[in-house]
Amino acid sequence: MIIPDNSASSITASRILVIEDDQDIRQMLTRFLCLKGYCISVAVNKTELQKQLQSSRIDLILLDLMLPQDSGYELFQHIRQTVSTPVIMVTALTETKDRVTGLDLGADDYVSKPFDLTELEARIRAVLRRTEKPSFPSDALSEHVFGPWKFIPAKRALYGRSGIRVTLSSSETDLMLTFCHHPNVLLARNEIIELIYDAPNAVEERTIDLLVSRLRRKLADGGRQLELIRTIRGDGYIFDLKSINQ
Repeated sequence: MIIPDNSASSITASRILVIEDDQDIRQMLTRFLCLKGYCISVAVNKTELQKQLQSSRIDLILLDLMLPQDSGYELFQHIRQTVSTPVIMVTALTETKDRVTGLDLGADDYVSKPFDLTELEARIRAVLRRTEKPSFPSDALSEHVFGPWKFIPAKRALYGRSGIRVTLSSSETDLMLTFCHHPNVLLARNEIIELIYDAPNAVEERTIDLLVSRLRRKLADGGRQLELIRTIRGDGYIFDLKSINQ
């Protein structure tokens, strides 16, 4: 663990795990983020990742997808199966299909190399804000029950009647909470962006489509094929609780 420079302005001394095999990039990220007030841990493979997750609380993970020993996507799946810690994928893969794959798997953000350190840190702050402060603070400890599901925002998870637990990413949690607060109401994509993102101008409407697609798949695990999130072509989405009683 690398402790931040006390002379730097620290937001809450959040702990970031950097998973990066390139020593130069790893050291650059460590120095920069440390100066920004973060506590930094590093790992270069699955074994070191597991040790870090077991030994300390991690608030956010920066994950390089192109590692020599392990597949970055496989490491991401391992992270999602183990903890609900937000993950920003950082990679030299720049094609749109790679970004779509990363976001579709459930990454909280995706940054392509080469990247601007200032922009990366802004994205880190945005993800941490979504994780630490729910969009609806008064609802943080509440439960929402619909169909076969119980949704607990504070635990970032859906619980099925059969005992199944489905972990949500921070952005999936925010989206689910937004729908719970606006049942049976048509929400345009730009409205959803305004409700769940701190920097809405930096978010494309396609991001919402991917987010909805991921959430739909997780809701389908409840066993009943309910169309809880309906697409209104050209307009947006409706969280349709009326369908449960039909």
